[in-house]
Amino acid sequence: MSDDHAAHSIGAYGSRLAKLDPTPNLDRIAKEGALLENCFCTNSICTPSRATIITGQYSHTNGVTTLNGSIEPARQTLALEMKAAGYETAMVGKWHLKKEPAAFDYYCVLPGQGAYFNPTFRVRGKQEWPNNTRQFGGYDSIHSSDAITKLSLEWLQKRKTKSKPFFLMHHYKAPHDNFENAERYDWLYNDVEIPEPASLWDRGTHGPLEKELFGTSVSPRNKRRNMGHHMFVDESLSDEEYTRESYQRYLKKFLRCVKGVDDGVGQVIEYLRETGKLDNTLIVYTADQGFMLGEHDYIDKRWMYEESLRMPFLARYPKSIKPGTRLKQIVNNVDFAPTLLDFAGVQQMPKQFQGRSLKPLLEGEDVADWRDKSYYRYWMHMAHHDNPAHYGLRTQRYKLIFFYGLPLDAPGAVNEPTPAHWELYDLENDPHEMKNLAETPEYESILVSLKKELLAEKKRVGDLDEKYPALMDVRQQAW
Repeated sequence: MSDDHAAHSIGAYGSRLAKLDPTPNLDRIAKEGALLENCFCTNSICTPSRATIITGQYSHTNGVTTLNGSIEPARQTLALEMKAAGYETAMVGKWHLKKEPAAFDYYCVLPGQGAYFNPTFRVRGKQEWPNNTRQFGGYDSIHSSDAITKLSLEWLQKRKTKSKPFFLMHHYKAPHDNFENAERYDWLYNDVEIPEPASLWDRGTHGPLEKELFGTSVSPRNKRRNMGHHMFVDESLSDEEYTRESYQRYLKKFLRCVKGVDDGVGQVIEYLRETGKLDNTLIVYTADQGFMLGEHDYIDKRWMYEESLRMPFLARYPKSIKPGTRLKQIVNNVDFAPTLLDFAGVQQMPKQFQGRSLKPLLEGEDVADWRDKSYYRYWMHMAHHDNPAHYGLRTQRYKLIFFYGLPLDAPGAVNEPTPAHWELYDLENDPHEMKNLAETPEYESILVSLKKELLAEKKRVGDLDEKYPALMDVRQQAW
């Protein structure tokens, strides 16, 4: 897994960036296995998404709704269940769940976000968490992606019980901002003009009317924080020049970090091939959420918009997954833990899981009762990147989002409310979400129907608004 690796920056997903060939090793996984086209996160922010993956539960259930959350060892369900199933377990790289990953037999994890160069790791050892550390680097610096790859290969080579099968969570910090690539990639894409999304310039009727207020930007639209600030773009440039320069620097730094991840994945695959384990190992590649790469003049994630909502999911296991498999079913990250446990032969899933195994889908079964919608909620109202709190529903054709704009009890949220509003997109006719149809008369019946579906799904997953009187007041007025 990597951090903030948008699916549309992986070549196999066929976006505007595919012609740059940014991810040949990841593309190999897709070619030799399966690619999920509609895999979504349930809360597009790092710590909550990771908590969902390790617990198999939505944010409101596992309690990790914001970056301040944590998962203690007794609730690190995926690792505990893998260990119970007879697997030797390891967690290497970015953990970001604050509490010791003690449910794993071995761990070597970055503290918090960790450093891009010469990183320090917290390692399982004689000293108590978090004091037992391992330092990388010295006179010759080492990039975190290279260090994490080395650590995983080292564990695979030296693990104590090689008679057991292994479960390794191999997690990169990259390409999280602020983007710092390994020095060998400094000139990658130097002479390339990175394709721009049309919505960088023309946002149509996407989003709320107060467009200048919400979401940090590539352009100087957001005066408080924009990518030009991060990339040290000359503020004397015209808005157009500033935006174009900001975008090019942004994408090149991001893609250089992606290149380091892809090369690292290639090294792990090659090790498995050399040791005869490749075709007997399930390889899954994903990220903790998507990322806005200039679409609608947005940066970062958090939004329920497609580029932020969609997670990459690639899986290779030639014993049961046919090469070139592409799936359109709606899945999300509550499904990851049951999927991995199912492949590991676990018969009885933990009762607290809220997802279901993707194994039958990946193996080509026709699952008639598979879900037709995915629920989403972002809690960190206006924190860091000026995104209002919201929840919504994503079906095969439509997306309905309710921006309720309240901080509620979310740690780190900004206390000032923002106006509540609805957004509705017809993804069949408008895949890039350029037309908010919430107030379009022709879609009124669809809006009413989707509101009912949204309430029903909230009830099904147990995310009820009744405990928040302020939200109920806003909801009553807006609905």
